[in-house]
Amino acid sequence: MVTVGYLALRCRLSATQLPWPPDWGVGRGILRVLTRRPVRRGTNTQIGQADRSGRPMSTRAAALLRKPGQPQRPSLLELFFDLVFVFALNRVSQRLVEELTERRIVLIEAGETLLLLLAFMVLWFVTAWVTDLYDPQRPQVQLLVYTAMLGALVMAVAVPNAFADRSLAFAGAYVAVHIVRGLIIVPILRGHDAQRRAAGVFFWFALSAVPWLAGAIATDQARVLLWTLAIAIDGAALVLFYPTPWSRPTPRQWPVLAEYLSERYRQFFIIALGELILTTGSAYSDTSFQHGGPAAAFAVSFITTVLLFRVYLFRAGQLLPEAIRASAEPAHLIRDAFLAHVLMVVGIVVVAVGYEIVIEHPFGPTNGAWILVVLGGPMLFLIGRALVEHAVFDRVSRSRIIGAAVIAGASPFMILLPPLAVAGTAVVVLAGIAASDAIHASGKPPERPHPPHPRQ
Repeated sequence: MVTVGYLALRCRLSATQLPWPPDWGVGRGILRVLTRRPVRRGTNTQIGQADRSGRPMSTRAAALLRKPGQPQRPSLLELFFDLVFVFALNRVSQRLVEELTERRIVLIEAGETLLLLLAFMVLWFVTAWVTDLYDPQRPQVQLLVYTAMLGALVMAVAVPNAFADRSLAFAGAYVAVHIVRGLIIVPILRGHDAQRRAAGVFFWFALSAVPWLAGAIATDQARVLLWTLAIAIDGAALVLFYPTPWSRPTPRQWPVLAEYLSERYRQFFIIALGELILTTGSAYSDTSFQHGGPAAAFAVSFITTVLLFRVYLFRAGQLLPEAIRASAEPAHLIRDAFLAHVLMVVGIVVVAVGYEIVIEHPFGPTNGAWILVVLGGPMLFLIGRALVEHAVFDRVSRSRIIGAAVIAGASPFMILLPPLAVAGTAVVVLAGIAASDAIHASGKPPERPHPPHPRQ
């Protein structure tokens, strides 16, 4: 039976004339079947329209791809999609809080939480790039956004037990979102060069699906290893722009709407701040609105939130769209900005974890794990913020470097202070950076973007 099916598949593939390399093998066959569709007279002709890369489009691709002149601002659909991620980030932070407050946090458990957070970030970023490349007004694209939204919601619900009895729900939802996207987009783009790009993305997510699903049904230790491999595949493919044996990525293959993607990055940063507000507000509410230590810790958390927003937005955050437009390789700058935002968002989630602990335990002894999150979160944020500044201006302010160094140098001595004083140290450093920004900008003309030159 298997032999007959294989021969039938080979016959079908031989009738399909696509420019795949002759040595691609089984992967070529699967993608040929996926991309093959009957040719209808008068429907798959070149119509004279062009996408942002300047290439002519087939009628179906023309309907799906963004066209020049379309609005470059995110729509309400994307903002609706983002709502799930406030809940998702909160679930991730709560998972880490439980480990910390029970004083049983170990490196592997922190790594598990980071792995879950990175999975959410990959899902969000790829969905944002889908709505950048394709017309979000098309029903197919809207369906993909709703599918990603549902998948992220299922993943978020599964987070507390993602490495236990809900592992298959988490991994299955993540894999389903990416596979469904490929099954919808790749066939529609037949007849256009963008299909190779979409097929490359589908290939990598199909490849990582194996360790994701295998890890879901494996033992605990094997699950951690397999999921680490899976997220490494997804992250590396994203950073390298999804290279494949049949296509090498070029900037022209990844056209960028500077205003759109930079706005989406800023919105994701705001999502993280929203999760910080939700976490600290809920923690203070659980203290029955107590005065004294909890109230002071809540005030410190609010001041920290304002300072994080202020430091992020100052110049580099505002000028990111202009820097992307001025860059010789906008896709690479978008990639660098994504990595920087990953660090900043991870830092803010860690800040939320630390400040919830501080609100619940403002006084008393401070253990090393608490110091790691209360001060480590701001430090990660500053590192990510420095990377954004480098992407926009090709340099880094000394205040960011000095601030991160002060936090790192002060951390060993924080064991002598109560948690509230540790949080106050982070506030002092962030306030100093914000003041330095204000002094630096006073009386000087606004600095213009100067992105780095392309790498040779």
